[in-house]
Amino acid sequence: MGDHDGLGRVSSPAHNGTVTRKAEGTTIISQASDLQSEPLLVITGPTAVGKSEVALAVAERLSAEIISADSRQVYRYMDVGTGKPSTVERARVPHHMVDVAYPDEPYSIARYRLAAERAIEEVIRRDRLPLVVGGSPHYLQALLDRLEPAGQSPALRAWLQRVDAARASSALDRWLRTLDPDTAQQVDPRNRRRVLRAIEVILVTGRPFSQAGRRRSQSVPALWIGLRRDRAALRERIQLRVASMIDAGWLHEVRTLLLMGYAPSLPAMSATGYPELARVVTGERTLDEAAQRIRFATQAFLRRQETWLRSETRIQWIDADQPEAVAGVIAAWRDFLHNRSQSA
Repeated sequence: MGDHDGLGRVSSPAHNGTVTRKAEGTTIISQASDLQSEPLLVITGPTAVGKSEVALAVAERLSAEIISADSRQVYRYMDVGTGKPSTVERARVPHHMVDVAYPDEPYSIARYRLAAERAIEEVIRRDRLPLVVGGSPHYLQALLDRLEPAGQSPALRAWLQRVDAARASSALDRWLRTLDPDTAQQVDPRNRRRVLRAIEVILVTGRPFSQAGRRRSQSVPALWIGLRRDRAALRERIQLRVASMIDAGWLHEVRTLLLMGYAPSLPAMSATGYPELARVVTGERTLDEAAQRIRFATQAFLRRQETWLRSETRIQWIDADQPEAVAGVIAAWRDFLHNRSQSA
């Protein structure tokens, strides 16, 4: 067995690739290449609930590295409006799956899953805990339930794109609501790539998009922690967050992206707030009007997140506004590891 490193862990032996880690009093032994055998800690919750603050504190306590599960933070140059961790925060705790694609670069869920799995394996090899943090349901499900991409039809996709480009988006939205009401509730209608992909999968497979993924194998063992606040507190935090982001230079960020040649029609630029601020840059809207629309759009996104979160029965909920929230996450992780060791 390796030596203690002073952080509550045991260093891994140099031979045979086996990782041995003692986390909060429990030793876990697994092959680093086998993602399924190493348990993960997941922190999720709705937008503006405070995931980043809690995750940073937990990561420091548990010697963890953060694996982002945010579908917008993967894009470079989109920092302010996606709430990306600052350089100071990244210096405190290593972050993975942030700034891994350009805004005009196609970035699929399948690509995310493969890259995130590699990042997790690298973290495990360093005898550290991978801490998955984010509120993008499809990213979390792809990574933790190991879902393969559903059926594809390039010809059908090209036709749907032509229909959408011809300003028939409202008809396609009605299609999705008719074919798969559950998915229509969860997908942001401004995310045209996601809307078209959902329709493509439904028409190719004959199944609802929400049921179209298939597991490559069993789910990754994980403790799912959900952070929550009451709706009034979340609304207030959204108001403050939008104002803070605008003060921090969000409009300048959007102007710079447009000057760099990134079109507002790009899927990456459909992220909440970016289309509204692009119209401010082009003179179609005032900043006050855009800020109001961003607040409404964020609250609509919050409702879609909450629909999915309520359906995810694996989540163990912790009140984010309680002083002991961080301690609660760590205590739940200890219990999870203890129960696994007892049942092994």
